[in-house]
Amino acid sequence: MSVQERKERERAARERLILATAREIAEEQGWDAVTTRRLSERIEYSQPVLYSHFRGKREIIGAVALEGAAEMAAALRAATSAADGPRARVTALARAYLDFAARNPAVYDAMFRLDGGLAFAVEDTPEPLKDAFSALLESLEEVAGDGVHPGLFTEVFWAALHGMATLARAGRLPPHDAERRTELLVDRLAVL
Repeated sequence: MSVQERKERERAARERLILATAREIAEEQGWDAVTTRRLSERIEYSQPVLYSHFRGKREIIGAVALEGAAEMAAALRAATSAADGPRARVTALARAYLDFAARNPAVYDAMFRLDGGLAFAVEDTPEPLKDAFSALLESLEEVAGDGVHPGLFTEVFWAALHGMATLARAGRLPPHDAERRTELLVDRLAVL
C-alpha cells in the first residue's frame, strides 16, 4: 500500500469517526450539543483537523443527513421486499419509515429539520436524497391511482408520514393509536 493510499484510508476513517461521534452526541443530547469543540475533545483530534474535513457544523449535519438518507432507503427497501402484494408493501413502507424516524431522531432532524446545506427537489439534489425518495416511489407508484402522477402521490404520502413522525415525536399524537393511524393512511390514500 502506498503512502497516499494509507493517508486516504486514515482520512476516511477520521471522517467516519467525526460523523459517528456527531450522531452519538446529537442522539444523546440534541444537535445544539454538537460543537466542533465537543467533537474535537471526544474524538481526540484538534479543531483544525475537524475543519480539514468539514467547514463547520452545517456540513456535518449535511453529511449525517446523506448517511441517514442512505440508511432510510435501505430500511424501506428491506421492509418492502419481504411484503406480498401492494397493500402489504405500502403498510411495510409506512411502518419502516415511522420506525426509522422514531429510532433515529437526531438523524431524522438532520435529514428534514436542520439546515445541512443540501438541495432538495432540484436537479443537483445529492444522490442519497434522490435514492431515499426513489425507495418511497418504488412501492407507492403502483397505488397512486388512475390519473395521479406517482411522484406527486409519493410527495403527499411522504408528507403525511413526515407529519405523523414529527407529531408523534413531539407528543402531539397518542401513542396507542399509532398502528390505527398507519392503517388509516394506507387505506385512505393508497388505491389498493
